[in-house]
Amino acid sequence: MEDVLDVYHRPYDETQPLVCIDETSKQLVGEVAPPIPVKPGAPARIDYEYVRNGTANLFMISEPLRGLRTVQVTERRTAKDFAEVLRWLVEDRHPTADKVIVVMDNLNTHKLASLYQTFPPEQARRIAEKLEIHHTPKHGSWLNVAEIELSVISRQALSQRIDSITNLSKLVKVWQKMRNKTKATTNWRFTSADARIKLRKLYPSI
Repeated sequence: MEDVLDVYHRPYDETQPLVCIDETSKQLVGEVAPPIPVKPGAPARIDYEYVRNGTANLFMISEPLRGLRTVQVTERRTAKDFAEVLRWLVEDRHPTADKVIVVMDNLNTHKLASLYQTFPPEQARRIAEKLEIHHTPKHGSWLNVAEIELSVISRQALSQRIDSITNLSKLVKVWQKMRNKTKATTNWRFTSADARIKLRKLYPSI
């Protein structure tokens, strides 16, 4: 926990960008009957019945110090999907960075080994060497700023029924563009010193 908190309080350095990664699934739900739009004197009506169209995965890639975030929609959340996110981050998003500082949780697919399952060894090693990984502790995913961004997009764009991965991708792109335009940042004020006071019961007694 203290390791992640200290990372958040480093000054911004474009040669070592801070990136937070998290992911969530979205159930794809279609309508059985067309919704009735709102009319004067009558609210919109949506049939309670629906049809399940599977699920999709959203990778949230947040750069809290820059007020930027990128959401990648995939059909699954396999180790190879995660490896592709890391490749994009290093080779496409920050190709000139000395190091990319990454905060993420301990999900079973969040391993550098996923790079070797997906890319040739030389490329996997090249990507791995440019990453500085900081894992949030078990039951401490609230320390990940990307989780905050996932909460925001869930409330602002994903609360409605979405029937396909194509329509999901369209909604996500619109939300991403609008939120990046405002350069919304996270004012993270919780420090290691705060943790030692408020969470003192979690520390061992000496």
